[in-house]
Parts: sequence; C-alpha cells; structure tokens
Amino acid sequence: MKGKDVMELKIKEVTSKNELKDFIKFPDKLYSGCKYYIPPLHSAEINTFSHKLIPAFEFCKAKYWLVYRNGKVVGRIAGIINYKYNKKHKIKYARFGWLDFIEDKEVPELLLNRVEQWATECNMEYLHGPLGFTSFDASGVLVEGFDEIPNSFAHYNYSYYPDLIEKCRFKKDVDWIEYNIKVPESVPEKVSKGADLIAKRYKLHTADGENMKDFLKYFDGLFKLINVTYKDLYGFTEITPKQAVNLKKQFQSLLSPEYISFVLNEEDELVAFGISMPSLSKALKKSKGKLFPFGYLRIIRALQNNDTIDLLLIAIKPEYQNKGLNAIIFRKIMQTVINNNFTNVETTRELEDNLNVQHLWNDYESRQHKRTRCYIKKLGSSEKYVV
Repeated sequence: MKGKDVMELKIKEVTSKNELKDFIKFPDKLYSGCKYYIPPLHSAEINTFSHKLIPAFEFCKAKYWLVYRNGKVVGRIAGIINYKYNKKHKIKYARFGWLDFIEDKEVPELLLNRVEQWATECNMEYLHGPLGFTSFDASGVLVEGFDEIPNSFAHYNYSYYPDLIEKCRFKKDVDWIEYNIKVPESVPEKVSKGADLIAKRYKLHTADGENMKDFLKYFDGLFKLINVTYKDLYGFTEITPKQAVNLKKQFQSLLSPEYISFVLNEEDELVAFGISMPSLSKALKKSKGKLFPFGYLRIIRALQNNDTIDLLLIAIKPEYQNKGLNAIIFRKIMQTVINNNFTNVETTRELEDNLNVQHLWNDYESRQHKRTRCYIKKLGSSEKYVV
C-alpha cells in the first residue's frame, strides 16, 4: 500500500473493556463464513486477558493492540513477557500471541513492529510466537492442514498467515504436528497383551471411579507429573498452585472418568495418565463463541453424542518411561472410544521431533494432517535471524 492507504491504518493499545471486546471478537468477523474456524468462548477469552482472574499474571506481563482502517478493526496482537520462563532458561524472550489480520502485508508488519518496539523497551533480545501466557493457551501458526477441522482448543488461521509473517523477517523456530487416528474395531492385541504384561511386571493398576469426584484426589499428583515430564518442552512454564486450582475446576466440569486413564503404583501414587474428551469443535462453531442461550446445551450434547474424540494430555513419570505404560493408558481409553462408537481420534500438537510420542500411533491407522509453527526474530537487528 502507498500514500493515502498507509495513513488509513492506525494502531492502538487496548485500554478499555469495549476495546478488549473488539479484540476478542475480531476473529469472528475475519473468519465469518469459514467452515474451519472454531470460535473460542468469549467469556473464557475475557478471563484469559484479565489481570485479576488469571494466575499467569503472577509471572507475566502483557499488552494488547488493535489495528484499524477507517475505524474498522483489521488486525490484533498480544505482546507477552513470561519472566518465569525466561528465568528458567536464562533468556530474554518476549512472545507475541493472538495474532490475526486481514490479507494485507502492512497490517501484520505494523502489529509485529509494535510488539518488537515494546519488547526492546523491556530489554528483551528475541521475539517468538505465536505463544500464549502458558502452554494451555493456543500456540503456533497453522502452516499445513487448512482444510481440516481444528480440535477443541486449537486456533485456526488462513493460509496467507505464514508468508506474511515471514515477510516480517521471522524464521521458523519449531513446528508442532497433529495426527488423525481411525478408531479400530477392537483394541489391537499387541496393546491389550502389552498392558497386562506391563501392569503385572511393575505392579501397576488403573484408577476406578464412577464420577470425577472419585478422581480428584489424584489431581495434585497429575499437575506435579505434568511439571516434571513437560519441563523441557518448548514454551512450557511450570504450573503454579493457583493455576492448578483453576485447571482442576475446568477439568472437573468437562472431563468424564470413562475418557481418562490414571495409572497407579502399589502405593496408589499416580505414575502415568492419559486425558481425552469428546470433541467440542462443532458445538463451539454453532455457538459462535456464546454459552447462552444454546451454547451450553450444545456442549453437553457434544460430550454425550459424538464421533470424534480429542486426546488432550499424556504423561509418564520419568522412571517409568520407555517401559510400555502407554499400552495401559490407551487400552482403557480406546476400549471406551470403541464402545461409544467413535470413529476418529484427534491428537493435540506435539513437537515434530518428539518421536517417542509419534511412535504411539504406529499401532493404529493414522495420518499426520496438521502442522503449526512458532517463529522467532532477533530484536535490534535488521538482519534475518538464522536458526
């Protein structure tokens, strides 16, 4: 764009409740008519950006910006500094997240330049993203799989995003990949026999219960296990006690015992787990970001009647890794999935070099169908950053 068109673009920091609502609702307008975009719940988004409600602000600071053209929002971005993550890794990184924009190279350039300026003012050395405050926020730019339905908690973007971000001199830092797994007619014999053998060898068993209250006693161990097993994963920040309380409430409201597998040792200590849930993607799309009047009912129906299940989390205590405990985890979940007539399993994002996780899908008919990317740029230099 040249001349007058450039002057039409204006960037403004989000400072009011109405501007925050515009920030949250902009993707709904941008992706209007796109059958692959899944809007998050607006109420949950408001909570995410609230300094008073989210424990992540104990160790993060953030600012949000909107770009306007003739008074109309055409782009948004969040700038984040996670001091806890930086301290652990002895780095000075800022993050950008919640990046959305129309197909116009001037818009992402204006947005990213503003975050770069802010990050430099805060003495940061690199800017990477898209990332959220923590690993439980949406991350990455979709670079493959633009004609696939995202899982319940993933963010979709148009195919022009990667090219325009790279034109702003950002380079690939890491990629995450996702798999679609076809549900077999029965649990593979290798998995079933392996589960029995491993359970006997290491004196393990799975937790039993009819409702989530029966499993709540294991959740402190679950968050500790996540902190131990995920500690070296890209972008991960240790879950704090306050975050654990919030996550526990969310899990309790959404999860069902039949779709989780907690593996315990002789002392009833949690040594491994797998968590899945029926996909909420179609329900969230129909609800258009709103819980009322019908969004809540759609979510309830999706949890009860569905053909796709999202595999959310899996973790195995370090001393039990590479011993086949995944067979115990998957036998229970897969049997429930088969009994309830599901046809597809969607994995969440896993790092492209995490071969241990990817090998888990070798026993099933699977395809790697989505890829998302985290970009990075060195601040204070006009030269391209070389990874």
